[in-house]
Amino acid sequence: MERVFCLLLGYVFGLFQTAIIYGKVHGVDITKHGSGNPGTTNTLRVMGAKAGGMVLLGDALKTIIPIVIIRCTLGAAHPEMKLLYALYVGAGAILGHNYPFYLKFKGGKGIAATAGLIIAFNPWFVLVGIIVFFGNFFITHYVSVGSLLVYITFMIEMVLFGQKGWLGDIPQVVLNEMYIITFLLACLAFWKHRTNIVKLIHGNERKTYLSKDKNKAE
Repeated sequence: MERVFCLLLGYVFGLFQTAIIYGKVHGVDITKHGSGNPGTTNTLRVMGAKAGGMVLLGDALKTIIPIVIIRCTLGAAHPEMKLLYALYVGAGAILGHNYPFYLKFKGGKGIAATAGLIIAFNPWFVLVGIIVFFGNFFITHYVSVGSLLVYITFMIEMVLFGQKGWLGDIPQVVLNEMYIITFLLACLAFWKHRTNIVKLIHGNERKTYLSKDKNKAE
């Protein structure tokens, strides 16, 4: 029951589509510009770095806030389960972002929401994620590659930290469940980026820059 509650709580928060709301406030329907994807990357390309940063922040917070709520309530009562509950909340938020029912289940790709999950999960994961993503971004300017590399790194860190006991005193059966959830989230990320992967293979994936003018020229 607690797992279902965490998943549903995350889903409700995930329904908050920052890109769409921010775009409408500024007179832009982000779903009708660029790739049409209501996420950070498309907002950055269409509206610039400031808009992209605001959407990134909003999408991350919609994962962080419910995780904090759960860690202070259910997590406090069951400390050995708090990270598992956090993962369920994060998974729910990502699903809410990717598949909002009121948009006919057509949402974003969940990377900014995943960033919120990582931020709320473990500070070391955050540091490594920043290095992996931005290291790739400033070298290749392919957001899709950086996003998928972050997920691969997230899976490796989860298993490494879990098996080394660096996540705390967590029963192995709970750790195994955490590994499965992380793996499924990674699979979802690859599925949502399937068109990007095809474009990368064929060499026509679009690059992203912090400059709005460069994005228009790309």
